[in-house]
Amino acid sequence: MPTVVEPKLIAGNSNLPLASSIARRMSMHRGMTVDLVNARVERFNDGEIFVEVFENVRGEDMFIIQSTSNPANDNLMELLIIADALRRSSAQRVTAVIPYFGYARQDRRTKARTPISAKLVANMLVEAGIARVLTMDLHAAQIQGFFDIPVDNLYASPIFALDIKNQFRDSMSDLMVVSPDVGGVARARELAKRIDAPLAIVDKRREKPGEVADMTVIGEVAGKKCIIVDDMVDTAGTLCKAADLLTSSGATEVHAYISHGVLSGPAVERVSKSVMKSLVITDSIAATDAVKACENIRILPTAPMFAQATLNIWNGTSVSSLFETDTLEPIYEGFFKG
Repeated sequence: MPTVVEPKLIAGNSNLPLASSIARRMSMHRGMTVDLVNARVERFNDGEIFVEVFENVRGEDMFIIQSTSNPANDNLMELLIIADALRRSSAQRVTAVIPYFGYARQDRRTKARTPISAKLVANMLVEAGIARVLTMDLHAAQIQGFFDIPVDNLYASPIFALDIKNQFRDSMSDLMVVSPDVGGVARARELAKRIDAPLAIVDKRREKPGEVADMTVIGEVAGKKCIIVDDMVDTAGTLCKAADLLTSSGATEVHAYISHGVLSGPAVERVSKSVMKSLVITDSIAATDAVKACENIRILPTAPMFAQATLNIWNGTSVSSLFETDTLEPIYEGFFKG
């Protein structure tokens, strides 16, 4: 068996800027150049995806960087086909680095005769030859149990905590962390503990999917700077309504920290017109031009965290150490200072 000298990265087309950033960060940590493997991932005229790897990967520890974001099906197929190409090229191990795990919202049967698509995707990834998955802020933590391979689920909350302590360093005592629904309380509580802030909840009731019938604030938010925390923002309708409710309940400012900025349909326009002073997302999903141009949307980098996690997997050290703010702060090398 050939000796694995360096980790090798290969990227699909879903988020090439993030893949390049991860490679640069790994180069800094390693003190030597870590490039993306030379390959082509393209489509035939009928939409079929074709992959060709131009470098020898026999016996190598391969990491595929690919979010399964919009277009979810195309990006998922790219991931599966890249994995198959690497397996057939005798790669020693294939790890899928999936910053945003698509289909995660379909993690259970909500009514009769519906699928559990997240489980189906897990089965497909394993069958394609993927030996390990690295992702961030799964919509439901139990999705890790859908896999019979190791799954490392990173958290954006330590990055958010660093940014909040920088952005609100003169008014930390005025902060109130808000969960936009009862199901997200654990996520919000985690961030609240990190920044030593109280917690409130927006209780929402839906008459049908995608439409909120009624919302109520549980907790005293008057005079507070509210920070809404969630794992993803899609059309931003519920988020903007929650911001309106908090403002009408006496909040002086409303900000949102959301791990994955899906931001589909009218989302960017809604955010730009919202009472929210800022929406902070990560770069787990490649930002569109509209997102980049929106004045009250900020994007935090995840490349330092994913680069370190990839190196930790490669050299067999702890990934869970990256759950701690104290561990991430030096990795971000003063990004949030001043």
